[in-house]
Amino acid sequence: MLKALRDPWPDNRAERTLGAVALLVGVGVIAMIVFVAARAWPVFAHNGLSWLGSGGSLETQIANMQATSVNPPATAFHLRAWPLVYGTLLSTGIAVVLGMAIAVLSSIFIVELAPARLRKIAIPVIRLLASVPSVIYGLIGVLVLVPFVGNHLVTAAQKASVQNYVELTGAGLGVTVVILTVMITPIMIALICEALMAAPSTWREGAVALGLNPLRAVLAVTLRAVRPAIVAAAVLAGARALGEAVMIQMVSGGRSFTPNLSHGLGTFFYEPLRTLASAIVDYHEGIGAPALRSTLYAFAALLLFSALVLSVAGYLIKLPLRKYQVRA
Repeated sequence: MLKALRDPWPDNRAERTLGAVALLVGVGVIAMIVFVAARAWPVFAHNGLSWLGSGGSLETQIANMQATSVNPPATAFHLRAWPLVYGTLLSTGIAVVLGMAIAVLSSIFIVELAPARLRKIAIPVIRLLASVPSVIYGLIGVLVLVPFVGNHLVTAAQKASVQNYVELTGAGLGVTVVILTVMITPIMIALICEALMAAPSTWREGAVALGLNPLRAVLAVTLRAVRPAIVAAAVLAGARALGEAVMIQMVSGGRSFTPNLSHGLGTFFYEPLRTLASAIVDYHEGIGAPALRSTLYAFAALLLFSALVLSVAGYLIKLPLRKYQVRA
């Protein structure tokens, strides 16, 4: 029996086993999507696309859902989720853009410019940072960054200018974006570094031989060749940022508010917000109310749809870049 297990599997047996595992994973993903969509359907059926719009206080609408009976009327599903959609898009978009700029520049330095000894230390450290639990970042944020911003950066004039709308405590968009950027940047650096190291050194050496300086050669040749990997890194980091809940719930201020640029750029970054993922954490205790339970499933369905759109968009962007892709 043990000898049979140790013997190499025939190719057809290995192929069938791996195919079955892949099929099982696919079935599990489809079943999860169907399950979430079915539970969220009452909210979508009642609100339609207006569910994504604005109107009224979201906190009040959630409170009305919690106050309904076991058999809620159709009006109990009324919800306008724009503040959560806006908060999710805003925090994720800014963090991914900032993280991508930092990741590309850092990867070029680590792979092409840093001494070999520093490179050997930097890459494992970056991979370690990518695996740090998000709650640790949240703890640092709520104990260090939020008090610092609230006590030293937010001015009395800024607090007074929006006191009729929201209270500025330091927890808000700025701290959320900073910590989210720190969380997702190591993921992008690790992937881009792997791609840069896989690029043949002869490409860069050829560009240098034609007259380009080493840095220009990296930007013009090597970085151009790894653009598909950069897109993949952005998609993976964006999906991580979209689904982040605990850290954002700790440092974002926990208010269904839409930060407004008309209040001033500085005030804008200090204003609180709430995302779709953090709303699920915030309101999960009221899941016994059927209307609210369906709403939380609707938040989850929208996150799944967003991740799908992000993946498809990344695939479509990579298609015209395949001719530059590094091949072993």
